[in-house]
Amino acid sequence: MSDFLDTMAAGSRARSARAQAVCSLEEAQARCLDLAPVTPIRYAASGMSVIAEIKVRSPAEGRLSEGASIESVTERASAYVAGGASILSVLTEPDRFDGSLEYLAAVKAHVGQCAAVMRKDFLTDVYQLYEARIHGADGVLLIARMLDDAGLVAMLNTARELGLFVLLEGFDQADLERMAPYASEHVLLGLNCRDLTTLNIDPSRFGVYAGQFPPHSIKVAESGIHSVSDAVELHAMGYDMALIGTMLMKTTEPAAVIADIVSATGALAE
Repeated sequence: MSDFLDTMAAGSRARSARAQAVCSLEEAQARCLDLAPVTPIRYAASGMSVIAEIKVRSPAEGRLSEGASIESVTERASAYVAGGASILSVLTEPDRFDGSLEYLAAVKAHVGQCAAVMRKDFLTDVYQLYEARIHGADGVLLIARMLDDAGLVAMLNTARELGLFVLLEGFDQADLERMAPYASEHVLLGLNCRDLTTLNIDPSRFGVYAGQFPPHSIKVAESGIHSVSDAVELHAMGYDMALIGTMLMKTTEPAAVIADIVSATGALAE
């Protein structure tokens, strides 16, 4: 792993240990038994589906939103739903992204069944999947490079048992090859174009690796999407979904941006 992922993994493990000291794995499992069913992903009828991200801070760019309250977070969630986002991604990592599980729970309570909600974090153990489900998540992000083979299988199996979809993220061809056997309707494969050493983005990676995804997988482009035209180019390369955070957090009209992406990429099929 990179130094960045090593640091994030260590912080994640420490947070998980603290959480389990308050609510054990067995208690978390019991709490998940009575939860309402998860919300399925509603893909765009045509064109590119958007995973719209709520993050108030980026390690690379600093503060992205003046508001970091529950009210501001749920207001933006409403705009994402109005624009036609297929999934709302909520950062829950507190140290570098200023995220929280409270944001996740508030967003899910606010949007209900109108959209699937994903916990985005640097997850390292199965306890955090139960934690995500308790706080309203319908899916989770897993970074393949942060998990060994046994850990990855355990996480995917637990996610399936909980009904959670997974966005399985990689950064290069080796990651994509390792991830390929797990691709399914409920395991989306994502390519993040960010360099893990410098944290800079390299959008050229999308073109380099577009052909490395297994056939029939749901392909997700992550990071480095700054305009509607970027999304159009990615959809033409074969990407089915785009995870967009910084652009949507910075704009004052996120609903319009999402709607424009869905419309413009849908026009490619006409």
